Amino acid sequence: MAKMLVLTEPDLRKIVRLDASAVACVEDAFAALATKPVVMPPILRLDIAEYRGEVDVKTAYVPGVDGFAIKVSPGFFDNPKLGLPSLNGLMILLSSKTGLVEALLLDNGYLTDVRTAAAGAAAAKHLSRPDAQVAAIFGAGIQARLQLEALTLVRPIKQVRIWARDPAKADTAARELTSSLRIEVEAVSAPHEACDGADIIITTTPSEQPILKAEWIRPGQHITAMGSDSEHKNEIEPAVLTQVIYIADSVAQTRRLGELHHAIQAGLIAPDRSFGELGQVIARQIPGRESRDAITLCDLTGTGVQDTAIATLARCRAVEAGAGRAIDTQELTGGTP
Repeated sequence: MAKMLVLTEPDLRKIVRLDASAVACVEDAFAALATKPVVMPPILRLDIAEYRGEVDVKTAYVPGVDGFAIKVSPGFFDNPKLGLPSLNGLMILLSSKTGLVEALLLDNGYLTDVRTAAAGAAAAKHLSRPDAQVAAIFGAGIQARLQLEALTLVRPIKQVRIWARDPAKADTAARELTSSLRIEVEAVSAPHEACDGADIIITTTPSEQPILKAEWIRPGQHITAMGSDSEHKNEIEPAVLTQVIYIADSVAQTRRLGELHHAIQAGLIAPDRSFGELGQVIARQIPGRESRDAITLCDLTGTGVQDTAIATLARCRAVEAGAGRAIDTQELTGGTP
């Protein structure tokens, strides 16, 4: 008899954490994009401009993986004014063989947060200098915090500077991260102050105007840009992309809605110019950082293959731990055993 596993956010937080195994899971997903005939359709997005909201639907099938995820991810960026989180959502894991629903992951965006932070760690692991110790974080929300936590899993970070439009939030984040990560985290009043002397720069905001300027970039730095996941978002000044080794999570996506999209629109990069992808770097098909003084930039727009990977991991962990509630699918249709 077919059963569907239902897992809530508290269930998932107990069994899936932002750790080395989560980073490895996402690394493997990116490598699959480069080495397997992954089926990953374009992102479906609904914009609700009146409430500064958007809903993304992402999915991917990876040959050899028993299940595939369909994720519904709303982002309503005025929600904090109402005392609500900006992001929520859920994932559905279906059987690759039968299409039956195997798990309903009511994660409220938690798994997305984990897999996004893990992607940032993978980018830094393969593109930044191994001895990088100073980080700059743009933003003070959940993803800013998780990106830093993930970064500490792959690089010996000792000093961090955080800048956010809301100084109070930056101060709070700096204080709490100093305590939780046991490293020096300082809030700064201007974005260029955060960049000065940084080995790694991570942007985590929904900004629609560039917040990282080309004049602040120095040799040897690595930039992870993960906020530009729709056409109207733009964290990185387009001129930056002319100075760096550019790597995308998916070039097909970043041409449409990433930082690459804005550089093409500005006429700084030819629309048909080819670029490498993070999965190719992980699979060692192409080099990443070519020298100590090279400047690298990874444009992360979020891919369906990451969602399938983290959802599959969550289901495996749940089965091992006996977590969640198993429901006979006949219960949903009113059938009898």
